[in-house]
Amino acid sequence: MRMATALSVGVLAAGGIGHAVVTSLDTGINRIDPFKDMKNRPQAGHGMNVLLVGTDGRDRITEEERRTYRLGGAPCHCTDTVMLVHISADRERASVVSLPRDSYAEMPEHTDLTTGRRHHAHPVKLNAAYAEGGPGLTVRTVESMTGVKIDHYLEVDFTSFMKTVDAVGGVEICTTKPLKDSYTGLDLAAGPHELDGGQALQYVRARHVDGAADIGRMQRQQKFLAALIDRVTSGGVLLNPVRFREVATTMLGSVRADQGFGTEQMLSLAKAMQGFGPASSEFVSVPLGDMSFRVKGIGSTVKWDAAKAQKLFQSLREDRPLSPARPAAPKGPRPVDVDVAPKTIRVQVYNGTRTDGLGGRVDAALRGVGFDTTRAPRTGTGQETPHTVVSYDPRWDRSAKSLAAALPGAELKPVPGQGRTLRVTVGSDYKGITPVRERERQSGQFEAVRGDQVVCP
Repeated sequence: MRMATALSVGVLAAGGIGHAVVTSLDTGINRIDPFKDMKNRPQAGHGMNVLLVGTDGRDRITEEERRTYRLGGAPCHCTDTVMLVHISADRERASVVSLPRDSYAEMPEHTDLTTGRRHHAHPVKLNAAYAEGGPGLTVRTVESMTGVKIDHYLEVDFTSFMKTVDAVGGVEICTTKPLKDSYTGLDLAAGPHELDGGQALQYVRARHVDGAADIGRMQRQQKFLAALIDRVTSGGVLLNPVRFREVATTMLGSVRADQGFGTEQMLSLAKAMQGFGPASSEFVSVPLGDMSFRVKGIGSTVKWDAAKAQKLFQSLREDRPLSPARPAAPKGPRPVDVDVAPKTIRVQVYNGTRTDGLGGRVDAALRGVGFDTTRAPRTGTGQETPHTVVSYDPRWDRSAKSLAAALPGAELKPVPGQGRTLRVTVGSDYKGITPVRERERQSGQFEAVRGDQVVCP
């Protein structure tokens, strides 16, 4: 969110009015000093590192919001989300590393803020650092675990999260399958959704959608951040001073940040990042070794893969990208991402219209975007078909949805027992073929993905 605000500031700064606006915004930020009395810190690398934490603070949540978004229960006063954001020295790339909240951590020696007791170094889950020692101990613990020096600290609670999403007009999230979580109340059908602040909170908090638990939750949080960057950089916020001030005031007025990130730093960063967008960001989760590392007195924790994690954080210190180099953008319209590779989908085309040769043209067009067609289109029986229909055996439903994505407006018709060959009956509403491609999987040494790979097409 701080990154998104910095981007917005850049446009105003370029117009000569940024300094006054940012100065007034700067005075509204809730300041803390997480770096006080810190010693023996890691050596600074290149670029800028921001520790972004989400807390489970619920002090400002209304009773209606508690009921609607399932925010009841006592807060643990700990970090619900921990992300390390690295902004490259040339300000052309942001790398976001998710750190599981249940990560096994060695807590440095410290004084417990709640009890006042002095504690020796001891093992804990990462999210407990905030409960025992607040932002300062959280920074110390993350620096100790990663070897990365933290330059700035940003803290967001449930209320500030929802306000920020509402201020930018919501975010668009696309999902290939239904997402339902009875714990948070999340209930999304497959397809695109415009989420408001409360719904976005349900989306990023859900951890009972599937068996992936916190890992799946981190991936959804990364997807959300990419969507937020997309909305701020392309939704008119940057070019409208009144809109910008409204959004930036909400963002910065409802978070806590360190004292060192002020007006001059914000303007300098913003001017350098005016061309920033989803493709400029990359997301990765810290490499994991043991997903159920049991610790006496603590329970099950997540232990990192020490060797791979060390290489990841070394790349951050050396300011190197985490995702593979982007291939040249293909000419023509951007293909729609689908779950199943077109080359694995067998298709039989039927011409349901009175237009001679249409079946052959559709067969060739589908083959041209990668589908395994029979190359022997047939003529449909009966009256002219008004709508294009994809008939499929329910056992191949994912293939059917991938094929339907190439035929805008096509209806899906399950036919039990049809077999693996899908049937396309071309109707009079046929408008052409949309290019599709199998959704890119996480790749590269650290399995990082770029923001443009996870936002809605």
